[in-house]
Amino acid sequence: MPRRTVSLALVALLAATAAQATTYNHVTLIDGTGAAARQDMAIVVDGERITAITPAVKSGTAKAGSAESANAESSGDIVDMRGAFALPGLINTHVHLATSPDIAFAQATLRRDVYSGVTAVRDMAGDTRELGFLAREARIGHVPGPDVYYASLMAGPEFFHDPRTVDSTQGGFTPGETPWMRAVTPATDLALAVAEAKGTGATAIKIYADLPAPLVAAITQEAHRQHLLVWAHAAVFPASPREVTDAGVDVMSHACMLGYQASATMPPAYHHRAAVEAARLGDPSIDALLADMKAKGTILDATLTVYELLDHMKDANPPPYCTLAMAQTLTAKAHRAGVDVSAGTDSDTPWKERRSALQGELALLVRGAGFTPMEAIRAATQVASRTIGRDKEMGTLESGKLANIVFAAKDPLADIANLEAVTLTVKRGKAFAAKDYPPITAAEAQDSGDD
Repeated sequence: MPRRTVSLALVALLAATAAQATTYNHVTLIDGTGAAARQDMAIVVDGERITAITPAVKSGTAKAGSAESANAESSGDIVDMRGAFALPGLINTHVHLATSPDIAFAQATLRRDVYSGVTAVRDMAGDTRELGFLAREARIGHVPGPDVYYASLMAGPEFFHDPRTVDSTQGGFTPGETPWMRAVTPATDLALAVAEAKGTGATAIKIYADLPAPLVAAITQEAHRQHLLVWAHAAVFPASPREVTDAGVDVMSHACMLGYQASATMPPAYHHRAAVEAARLGDPSIDALLADMKAKGTILDATLTVYELLDHMKDANPPPYCTLAMAQTLTAKAHRAGVDVSAGTDSDTPWKERRSALQGELALLVRGAGFTPMEAIRAATQVASRTIGRDKEMGTLESGKLANIVFAAKDPLADIANLEAVTLTVKRGKAFAAKDYPPITAAEAQDSGDD
């Protein structure tokens, strides 16, 4: 074929490809970086990517209508989103989809997430056989849902008496002896154990409990050598929060566990932990811990939602180890110290509700931990993207990044509760209008244990 013919063919191909672009026009842009909102902007999406962010297109060809009329699969659409607020897709940094595996309910939960504005989740350990399947199905679009990034768990042998580890290793496996649920001792071949964990498709190793500081450090070093992230509880028992930070982990979960740094005696094991002492939350040792986290760039996954749930169990015997007020106090201290905080829930809303729990987590950050709405949004976008190591792909609205976008009908900077008014989610370029959400059914929820 002559060179001129090839050039004309390429031009035709590029023109055909460009015609598939969708422009979301006349939005107020909140880009996730913490920068001030920009009014009357346009976001151009081509395939899975944002290809441009510009002032609104001045064109008479725009398709009038609300977010509900948007169709990201139409050819060359300019969609008038006047009145909408556009944010990066939200990321929930603490979910559990397969602790007790139930594919139907997990997929239904993910479906609700994406229609609620959640475009990625960080699963904090479960049965990776199911998690790998869920991640694949959502990633290639076989089912509607956010992208799933998950961990393989490591803990001391004592932890594997926990019934959750039995649920996660069904099928003839022994808890503590699988690549995704590994008991670690000084005799463990860590290079092999981490390689097997990586083979499950995991993004990270989660260090859960019942490990001394030298083993926490050794696991972290080997995981990083094999290019895995390390996610840990803020206290690993007997390893203290400061020892977990000094091991070099990437993310520490559960704000209340930071309080153990000031305990008179560090609890020896996860299932033998005492309550965090409220009177010690002002101890200088906690300030030193937070300064260390800031210096090392360690992210705090606060999980305030789970402490709100624990408050409803205050009459239990024994009572919960911490309260929401204490968790918010520690999260606020971390935030003032400059520690980056991500938004994870560690639980979800009842199945009959139409929204995920993440909007509630953001409200708890604003109303009890001293965050502005902009800072809370950043916790669920830019900071959250770093917890999964995908900040070059998502977390902010920028040209070249994935087209993960949330559109809200009301201004979330005026009131963070306005993020419950999501009208449209775009995930990897595909549009999910809130009005089209298929609610979770009783059949999908039948084994969830949630009434």
